Amino acid sequence: MANPSRQHAARLDTRPPHNYERQVLSAQDIRRAISRIAHEVLERNHGTDGLLLTGIRTRGFPLAQRLAQRIEEFEGCRVPVGVVDIGLYRDDVAFHASPAVQPTEMPETIDGKNVVLVDDVLFTGRSIRAALDALTDLGRPQTVQLGVLVDRGHRELPIRPDYVGKNIPTALQEEIQVRLAEIDGRDEVVIVSNRDRQ
Repeated sequence: MANPSRQHAARLDTRPPHNYERQVLSAQDIRRAISRIAHEVLERNHGTDGLLLTGIRTRGFPLAQRLAQRIEEFEGCRVPVGVVDIGLYRDDVAFHASPAVQPTEMPETIDGKNVVLVDDVLFTGRSIRAALDALTDLGRPQTVQLGVLVDRGHRELPIRPDYVGKNIPTALQEEIQVRLAEIDGRDEVVIVSNRDRQ
């Protein structure tokens, strides 16, 4: 026979399952955010002269490519796009025996360029710090600007973005997942909550 108190507790527990997610940006929202950032980049840099977009692996790169495509649609000229890998520059590299490293590829020198560093999510700021270190090893740009699709807060370093698709306040136990068609087969941003970590 079932324990009545247990049945009552089960009925009262209306919390979501241990791992659940909710969508905060749709594919259309992502398109609009990229279009808005493209306009802001063009306005701040007075066009495309000397502009170089650089995506942080993994999802920052396709976002940089999409941003370049939107800028081309607005201005009629293609902006060069590079990709930077931060595997060797992370401050937790000592805790990993052999970090997975992929090549950093730039279409041209970054010296004297206005580099827009692109990433999917800005969180503690440590990935951005690593990317800045990587760029420093490549040359001396005139400016480095930061564009992110999502800023979720909880910064540990004094880093702030110049361009933001969406500010999404989160709890520390939550995770932001950016899914892109080029990698994940669909476009969306979700918040994943783990009840066990609360």
